[in-house]
Amino acid sequence: MKLDANDDDDVSLFDAEEDSASRKSKVKHPVASFFHLFFRVSAILVYLLCGLFGGSFIACMVTIILLLSCDFWTVKNVTGRLLVGLRWWNQVNDDGKSRWVFESRKTNGKQSSASQTSNAESRIFWLGLIVCPVLWVIFAFSTLFSFKIKWLAVVILGVVLQAANLYGYVRCKMGAKTNLRSMATNYFGRQFFKQAFTKQEES
Repeated sequence: MKLDANDDDDVSLFDAEEDSASRKSKVKHPVASFFHLFFRVSAILVYLLCGLFGGSFIACMVTIILLLSCDFWTVKNVTGRLLVGLRWWNQVNDDGKSRWVFESRKTNGKQSSASQTSNAESRIFWLGLIVCPVLWVIFAFSTLFSFKIKWLAVVILGVVLQAANLYGYVRCKMGAKTNLRSMATNYFGRQFFKQAFTKQEES
């Protein structure tokens, strides 16, 4: 599979209608789709169940850290490439400077349909990638307000690892040089005007 750096024309992040009409909605990589959600959802469930039922803190902490680590590696190296054709990594140049590389698969008419991402896989990927870090942020505030300081390190690790993957893949999708703040502003601005015009037409 050929990957072209900073080519972000083929995978929809927020708007499903931007996807090509020729893409099929079936899941072509069921195993990858399963493990994309398995590790991160399992880490959240273990955290919630340990808090509710008072399990061993050390055992729960180790289990959550292992699940988060497996999730980070799986999403970064496997599911992003298979489900949405995106990949990112960091490399150190000969002069010792760190450089981030963001790539997305370029699709065109010459490529077979098997190499294209499906709508279903794209939704699974982005839904899991966005929702889970938000939950860990909520857990972080909950931990602070409830004074469960011993869980703070675990929750912060969850926020950092999952937010890192989210940031990397958003940069892949939007291009390495895209200003993420202006991107978010433009998106929510479009949504605001769309709702405003809808309300005017209804009235």
